[in-house]
Amino acid sequence: MWKILEHRRVARRISRTPVDVLKRYEKWKDIVTMSGPRGLRTIKGFRDERLGGEWKGHRSSRLSDQYRVIYRIEKLNVIVKVIDLTPHDYRRKGK
Repeated sequence: MWKILEHRRVARRISRTPVDVLKRYEKWKDIVTMSGPRGLRTIKGFRDERLGGEWKGHRSSRLSDQYRVIYRIEKLNVIVKVIDLTPHDYRRKGK
């Protein structure tokens, strides 16, 4: 069983996120909790992929044409840290 931790910015963005994207995000969390990030790769619609550049070490899953969930895996602790729920803007803004 995997544990999901959400960054505090995710909680703020959820209130502005469309309902259909939130439903897909809940499905995403269910899959990750039960089978980990490997389970996401079996579902083609999420288009789970590694990120590069400034986001090296992170992964992204598609929730809709516009929205992505950006996350990082901590294998030793079996934790998935959700960094952001974003409308497809991967630029880092202030570290």
